Amino acid sequence: MNDSIPVTRVTGQGTVKLMPDVDRARAWLLTVDGAPQSYVDLDEPAHLEFEYARRLGHVLDVVAEPGRPLDVLHLGGGALTLPRYVAATRPGSRQDVVEADRDLLEMVAEHLPLPEAAHVVPHAADARAWLEGAPDDSADVLVADVFGGSRVPAHLTSVAYAREAARVLRDGGTYLANLPDAAPFAFLRSQLATLGAVFGELVLIAEPGVLRGRRFGNAVLAAAHRPLDTAVLVRRTAADAFPARVEHGPALRAFIGDARPVRDEDAVPSPEPPDGAFGIG
Repeated sequence: MNDSIPVTRVTGQGTVKLMPDVDRARAWLLTVDGAPQSYVDLDEPAHLEFEYARRLGHVLDVVAEPGRPLDVLHLGGGALTLPRYVAATRPGSRQDVVEADRDLLEMVAEHLPLPEAAHVVPHAADARAWLEGAPDDSADVLVADVFGGSRVPAHLTSVAYAREAARVLRDGGTYLANLPDAAPFAFLRSQLATLGAVFGELVLIAEPGVLRGRRFGNAVLAAAHRPLDTAVLVRRTAADAFPARVEHGPALRAFIGDARPVRDEDAVPSPEPPDGAFGIG
């Protein structure tokens, strides 16, 4: 394709646009209904433009020795930013990507093809339905970055869902999620309580301005059955252009407070972002 020509397509998610970055030769921004969803640099797949993606990348870097191949399950596809990152930083990794929007997968495959050496298999399916059919102990990492429009779907927020994630993960595995919220953090606190009902270790990474309730934003949640290397995460997130706080242990338990784990029958989507929270232009 001509590298200077934006691409627009209407898919199941809405109006999807791929727009070239004028500052990077083969870099593209993917938006859905005007909201940025993914950023990919085809020449530098290890480049993570969005702050939340960098924070997910930091955790992916510390869950195992540098360069060790991993089996990774991604719920939510976008432009396959994180699968490309894992393929570049951990060559030989085997990855599955579950994305409900088949048209989006086809658009990305056509215009932003994966490197031939990347072992990434896309699946057009509902994330929870696919997860429930996945084998036990089949993934080292599960990354949940699923949005229906601009909200995390309700059926991906419950204890039953978290138990399915834990079943698919190996004993030393790590669950990662991108979760949007704002003060008073009813959704985020409920998600921490939900994952805490299944996993013994929790870590939350977010910008101080978001945690202080000053604005709506993304938080990265990591959950595992073993301690995560929070010291390294603190150093890496502090060195970012937009530094983040890493909360764990007693401080995180205090943040969760009296929040209760979510049952399927009580599950709700993440809150609607305020106008302009993630828009461009």
